[in-house]
Amino acid sequence: MPAADTIALVNRYYDAFNRGDIEGMLACVSDDVIHDVNQGGRRKGRQAFHEFCRHMQRCYKEQLDSITVMATADGVRAAAEFNVRGTYLATEEGLPPAHGQTYGLPAGTFFEVRNGRISRVTTYYNLTDWLLQVADGGAQ
Repeated sequence: MPAADTIALVNRYYDAFNRGDIEGMLACVSDDVIHDVNQGGRRKGRQAFHEFCRHMQRCYKEQLDSITVMATADGVRAAAEFNVRGTYLATEEGLPPAHGQTYGLPAGTFFEVRNGRISRVTTYYNLTDWLLQVADGGAQ
């Protein structure tokens, strides 16, 4: 898969994310997708990824901006850097209470692509920064 096709795939994935379109995101991932988020456990498979996305929509309202996507020449690996702008909607176990705090932080994701679909999604962000923002009542 050429790099341009991989970049287009990742952009479709993020376009669906920004629309809140879980089905659109699922259309971009393989049945056996592996999903890793820093400070969290590994999820395997489309169903586990779907459950995570539904949970995230319940607890957070997020938009990504300034998205930059890069891919290897063979299109097998890609990376994206972006800013997350969000609102903490519902308290998540082990995290501070939610009361509509807003936050903004940089993040990045690494992807693997196989047979025209995303087969691995690994996302990193600064959890300490996020915790400080929601503890302070939200981004200024």
